[in-house]
Amino acid sequence: MKHSDRIPFERSKLKVFPLEERKSLTRVEDILLDPDETPAEVDALRKNQIRQSAQSIRQSRDKGASVMLIYGAHLLRNGTAQILDCMMEQGWITHLATNGAGTIHDFEYAYLGRSTESVRDNVEAGTFGAWDETGRSIMLALISGALNGNGYGVSLGKFIAEDGCELPGPEILQQALTTDPTNPLAGAQADCLQIMLQFGLEGGFQPSFHKWKHGSILASAFQRGVPVSVHPGIGYDIITNHPMFRGSVVGRAAELDFGLFSEAVEGLDNGTVLSVGSAIMGPQVFEKSLSCVHNLRQQKGMGNVSGHSIHIVDLQDGGNWDWTQGEPPKSNPAYYLRFCKSYSRMGGEMHYIQCDNAAFIHHLYHQLKHA
Repeated sequence: MKHSDRIPFERSKLKVFPLEERKSLTRVEDILLDPDETPAEVDALRKNQIRQSAQSIRQSRDKGASVMLIYGAHLLRNGTAQILDCMMEQGWITHLATNGAGTIHDFEYAYLGRSTESVRDNVEAGTFGAWDETGRSIMLALISGALNGNGYGVSLGKFIAEDGCELPGPEILQQALTTDPTNPLAGAQADCLQIMLQFGLEGGFQPSFHKWKHGSILASAFQRGVPVSVHPGIGYDIITNHPMFRGSVVGRAAELDFGLFSEAVEGLDNGTVLSVGSAIMGPQVFEKSLSCVHNLRQQKGMGNVSGHSIHIVDLQDGGNWDWTQGEPPKSNPAYYLRFCKSYSRMGGEMHYIQCDNAAFIHHLYHQLKHA
């Protein structure tokens, strides 16, 4: 068969189902932690490591430097949304970054109060990720936000906080493209127009009520004015399984958010990075961003980012290795923590804390609160 004779995969014909019908495995009411309650017990070593992390954050904020929290979806799923809201309110965190999964669970908790599905059962049934409101709402948030020059994190946080988004009428988009096709927003306008026409959307407010928005990190960050960058992968996230999905929309939003992330890295002199449960996205995005910042600084005759500290939290065996002494030998389990090796090559001082991520954040907040 010639390549030209191949029938493209017909993703537009995917059947999606109401999110309410899905058997969800976790509920907001069951997972949310009360910031003021006593945190889960950790041993003396972890307490000391968390105390050091809190001290680093205090010193960074005293100097006006960035404090970046890079997190994986499990930090949300483990119930820390309200703790992080308190930390943002008190100014301890200046930037958050997560992956696509972090935003999907965030939306589902805020919208339905439930999230998480059985991968094994639903892949076999052809329903894994095929949930209408999740894919539709995130795409609506992104196409609306892009028209205002916003990326993924801000757009979805606004969508949740404001219970929907505004879309212009198709005729307005058509006129804008005809009048000024070279406008920087023309690509976003064209994507929005195509989606609206294909799915019969009318201009005006697109409602989406979020009863449990108190369980959303993205909504809290938007309301607190704290930037959130999202770093998704096309084919990684379940929104790909929705016929409304457009790679151009997600890519545009992710590109804008890489810029937001890099702005935070630019402010990392004497700053602090917390990487909590992000073994792939965090170190990979951070190393590229830091290189970009150094590239631009060196062109201006400026020095590289310095004086920062990096605190990595995960459950994998750290082999009791002190990363401030350099990389471990191959005989030590820590050598095989790829994310630690990546971060350890990013300058500054790196620390690895083998700890439950929710317990870490909860104790960290109490350390900062009672300082």
